[in-house]
Amino acid sequence: MTDAASIANHYIALWNEIDPQRRRALMADLWNETGTYLDPLMQGRGHDQIEALIAGVHGQFPGFRFALLGRPDGYGNQVRFSWQLGPKGSDGPIKGTDFVTLENGRLASVVGFLDQVPAAA
Repeated sequence: MTDAASIANHYIALWNEIDPQRRRALMADLWNETGTYLDPLMQGRGHDQIEALIAGVHGQFPGFRFALLGRPDGYGNQVRFSWQLGPKGSDGPIKGTDFVTLENGRLASVVGFLDQVPAAA
């Protein structure tokens, strides 16, 4: 998987998956086993830690969904895309931009920036 839009869509689908078993299967397809995730609020290494981060977001924001903002782009082994998190079908109150590094077509690292976070989040 090397197309920026495909990578971003699969990544967003992973973060939106609420079933832990399906989420683990998506994780195994998308991420390297030693992949890393880092943003200003959390970090993880490997499938178990990253899956726990995703589960934590679902616990903190029940019913919220991630959606892409704009068009993902990239070159070489780098991809970037912006997203929002909020109730389905509405303008999400939380927005961010993620930068992905690929290895052999799978995610090796994701560095996230939070562009908009309400004070209550």
